[in-house]
Amino acid sequence: MNEHAIAGLYAVTPDEADTARLARMVEAAVAGGARLVQYRNKTAPPGLRIEQARALLAVCRSARVPLIVNDHPDIAAAVGADGIHLGRDDGDVAAARARFPGALLGVSCYDEIGRARDAKRLGADYVAFGRFFPSVTKPGTIRASLALVAQAKREVGLPIVAIGGITLENAPPLLAGGVDALAVISALFGSSDVRSAASRFAALFTEERT
Repeated sequence: MNEHAIAGLYAVTPDEADTARLARMVEAAVAGGARLVQYRNKTAPPGLRIEQARALLAVCRSARVPLIVNDHPDIAAAVGADGIHLGRDDGDVAAARARFPGALLGVSCYDEIGRARDAKRLGADYVAFGRFFPSVTKPGTIRASLALVAQAKREVGLPIVAIGGITLENAPPLLAGGVDALAVISALFGSSDVRSAASRFAALFTEERT
């Protein structure tokens, strides 16, 4: 298991073409309490992705927060990111583990417990389920359930990340149900005050432990 804890607010970046603005947003998120950052940009060309990943890595290194690259192992390797996150069409999990033996490796499992079992067997450090709620980013994906989280806790035993339409209002049942980290895009980076939004999400984890 990688030394980085998979817990707390997991900030996932929006599609943002302005690298400086994106870096400021991520800096605000980690200042507010984000414990992990995922660089995700579905629309940028390769050169911009590398530029942005390098900029965000500098922010994350300063804050001692791991940077995980979504979808693109080559970009993770080029910038020396702390981890890689793979979806269904993003490459082989076992090959990624062999290529990045010391990196964080996350796998999107949607609503599929079998995919989570396979991810653990192939070397994943955490699994992500979702969407749990209506989502602007993932509008067409199948809904996952809290029952799936409980099953994964019993049968898989890896840290669980929830994603998809998560807000401050609907997050508490996920934490009560056993989710370790909340992956948030719109409710964090769509806020007029990213640092304050991150702080409020981070506080949910403190409240859950008390």
